[in-house]
Amino acid sequence: MNDRANRSGTGREAMEHAAWTAERARRKATHRVKVRKTALDLALIWSVIGIFSIMSVAVVYLASSVLMPITLAIVVGLILGVAADRLGALGIPPMATAIILTSLFALLLFFIVNTLAAPLAELAGEAPAMIERAIERMLPYLERYEFLNVTATTFRSGPLTSDALIENMGTVLSTLATRVTPALVQGLIFFGALVFFLGSRLALRRALIIAFNDRARRLSAIRILNSIEQALGYYFATATLLYAVAGVVMTLIAWIGGLPMPALWGLFAFLSSFVPYLGIALMTISLAVAGFLAHDGLLVALAPALAFFTVHAIMENLVTPAVMGRRLEINPFMVFVAIVFWTWMWGAIGAVLAVPLSLIAMTIASEMLPQTRVQPKLPG
Repeated sequence: MNDRANRSGTGREAMEHAAWTAERARRKATHRVKVRKTALDLALIWSVIGIFSIMSVAVVYLASSVLMPITLAIVVGLILGVAADRLGALGIPPMATAIILTSLFALLLFFIVNTLAAPLAELAGEAPAMIERAIERMLPYLERYEFLNVTATTFRSGPLTSDALIENMGTVLSTLATRVTPALVQGLIFFGALVFFLGSRLALRRALIIAFNDRARRLSAIRILNSIEQALGYYFATATLLYAVAGVVMTLIAWIGGLPMPALWGLFAFLSSFVPYLGIALMTISLAVAGFLAHDGLLVALAPALAFFTVHAIMENLVTPAVMGRRLEINPFMVFVAIVFWTWMWGAIGAVLAVPLSLIAMTIASEMLPQTRVQPKLPG
């Protein structure tokens, strides 16, 4: 009798539990229907995202004096990460490794600046005479186009005369002088951040990985960090070798083309190659102007610029993709937009950082987004 009562009670409890589960499922379904977002809700969400993006860009722009050297130090530290790991494997402490690599990088920068100092000073001294010669050479070609309204009197009066340029040179020098102190402060911030980043790189990496709770996210963070260091290190090691070859070729072009200081032109070609599009454009224009100053004929004057542009186009479109492969291939339009954006934000340093930041963003996106291939539907 008691067993029958227990069985009936158990059955009743099971029915009540089933009814409660069904009611709970119905309420959840009703709740999902009720919280379905309307067009106004979506507009509100995207408005918040847009305001956050605008505020973030404003903060990056206003705090450029601090964020720019720190970002540059992090990028350089990631590039030097492979060398830091090699020195660490030899038993050298992390802080000693950071000081060694930072010192070598500072010596490299000092060598470049010291190499450019004397030629640039000589160029600045000869600038007025060079400007006059350039005007005399280019004036016959400009006078052919009547719609430009360019005559000899155009360059003898107004702000384009050599006397006016010399008078304004004091303003230019004073403007540069006011920027020397902030540049020195940013240089100190850069080298300090580089030393401490290289010295605590492994600790920062470990703390970033442990910050995630589950194992899957930690493994994903490890893959992303490894991919970023490998991509930056491989890209810049390969780019340095290729651009060094371009610099040697540019030295030969300048020597054969009769341009003064061919080794300096080679160094300029090497440095400008790290800024895609803008650096090559400025280099080509500079070669064209130098050709006009050195030669009388139009074709002979433009020959060094055309030769450099052709060689660099071949390297960028054939050699570089063949060496680096499609793994590090970036959309040219995205690179151009990144260069314009970061140049607007941080000037010349931003133009240099555009490609590394694009590589970092591309690496993170490729690791986080699912790699799904859409199979095309073929006609039956």
